[in-house]
Amino acid sequence: MSKERTNTEKLYDVLKAPLITEKSMAGTALGQYTFEVVKTATKVEIAQAVELAFPGRKVKKVRTIYMPSHEKRMGIKSGRTTSSKKAIVTIEGDPIEELTGA
Repeated sequence: MSKERTNTEKLYDVLKAPLITEKSMAGTALGQYTFEVVKTATKVEIAQAVELAFPGRKVKKVRTIYMPSHEKRMGIKSGRTTSSKKAIVTIEGDPIEELTGA
């Protein structure tokens, strides 16, 4: 197996899911899209993964945020949420129609 193929396969696993919230949808007007990513992903890997997942788009900027776990209660039972990492990706060019719903 070539190194290029394994790198491409790894990039497909970097993006978990798009985060669709009111705040993230407001950012789509500015070309900013929010994704949940693997905790070990770097900004360069995130940029490459977005360009691979959405061909014809150029990534301008990537900002990452680590979301730590916190306690959550339901009645008397308590537990912890899982920690995660999200990335806000600014894209040049055409908007991504799959995420905006347009």
